[in-house]
Amino acid sequence: MVAGETVAAMVAAHRAGASVEATVARAYARVRAHNDPAIFITLREEADAMTEAKALAGKRGADRAVAELPLYGVPVAIKDNIDVAGLPTTAACPAFAYVPEKDATCVARLKRAGAIVIGKTNLDQFATGLEGVRTPYGIPRNLFDKALIPGGSSAGSAVAIAAGLVPLALGTDTAGSGRVPAALSNTVGLKPSLGLVSNAGVVPACRTLDCVSVHALTVEDAFAALAAIAGPDPADPYSRKHRLSALGAVPSGVRVGAPRPEQRLFFGDAASAAAYDDALARLARLGARIVTFDMAPFFEAARLLYDGPWVAERYLAARAVIEKAPQEMHPVTRQILLAGAKFSAADAFAAFYRLEELRRVCAAAFRAIDMMALPTVPTVHTVEQARADPIALNSRLGTYTNFVNLLDLCALAVPASLRADGTPFGVTLVAPAGEDAGLAALGRAFHAEAVLPLGATGQPHPAFAPASKPVMMRRRRVTPS
Repeated sequence: MVAGETVAAMVAAHRAGASVEATVARAYARVRAHNDPAIFITLREEADAMTEAKALAGKRGADRAVAELPLYGVPVAIKDNIDVAGLPTTAACPAFAYVPEKDATCVARLKRAGAIVIGKTNLDQFATGLEGVRTPYGIPRNLFDKALIPGGSSAGSAVAIAAGLVPLALGTDTAGSGRVPAALSNTVGLKPSLGLVSNAGVVPACRTLDCVSVHALTVEDAFAALAAIAGPDPADPYSRKHRLSALGAVPSGVRVGAPRPEQRLFFGDAASAAAYDDALARLARLGARIVTFDMAPFFEAARLLYDGPWVAERYLAARAVIEKAPQEMHPVTRQILLAGAKFSAADAFAAFYRLEELRRVCAAAFRAIDMMALPTVPTVHTVEQARADPIALNSRLGTYTNFVNLLDLCALAVPASLRADGTPFGVTLVAPAGEDAGLAALGRAFHAEAVLPLGATGQPHPAFAPASKPVMMRRRRVTPS
């Protein structure tokens, strides 16, 4: 296994007889060689992972079906707000830490698919932040410019993928935590439809909005992992029975929405604005019809996430630490979560009412489009800038991400280009719940067409073989009120 090898290539090699134990050993060797202790909060004992790899390989001899597991022998990393039995769950707050006795449902399903966990990755504390800097465990290095933020909150998971330490990782996404770090690491960040993947065993940020996200080098790999972990779960009351179609070809004549030109916010970043124009042109070359739409109601919904009572959900998750040992929390995280205690029940209901109004308005936009293509982030800043202005700059990063879960949409962040200064630029495809496969079909073709290296590994994107059968997307009608 070389750094940058995809899940698909790795599984194919294992099925052909390559050693799973050797693959796992090389993953640990790369972690040591990369030498960034801020990526993992807890690295699993290598001997334990090797024992699991040996047992998996041994089962193959007795049961040929083991070799057909979709993630057979793939080393994976897990964000440290997701339970892995026997490894501490910290949510990047040592005072909160506990050792779970059982795996989160998504981790258990990964293991059943043949994956092998090697460690727990760093994050913005309590998954509150989009920068990847609000953690006592160090800041993972941005692999394209060490001065820049890595993006968060799933910073460790995204950087582990970009560096080629593992080909697959889990994160979480409430406000953009799985998409923003993907954009800043030149990797894929898949945020599924709400409820498609169980949150049982995941430390909540906003329990009504949280998603487990998937990080990978290619869309095909991310979708394979999604298929392995998706499905209803009685242990999660927010689980839903979404239908997940197979990964197919780009739908014919797909209508892709872009904000009206005057609504495209880049905060003075001309390079990102130009990169977005180039991305739209590439989508058009792939056969998409670009349709402009009104972004204003989506921006208003985005503001509700941190200006409204959903911050109170974040307060609930960290309540024990806030009330007993507030000094143990990152000061910016503490400031944000304490604000959640100020909202009244009347405030909450007023926000719920406004959100329902916005949902109707935003749903109407999908009469004219099948999905959106948005900049994942409008601009990027340095670690020092984040320290100097931690609230406002973090908010900018969520310009095109914060509304997605509030409006019950699915999203896929895909690399688009490397700017002249070497900074990655990515776009996010966004569609109504249940359209995960449609996003993956277009995202897969878009990423291949970009002709970019995978993450920061220098490895080329695998040859693209278009599927023959297109994904069917539902054309929506909105009933007038």
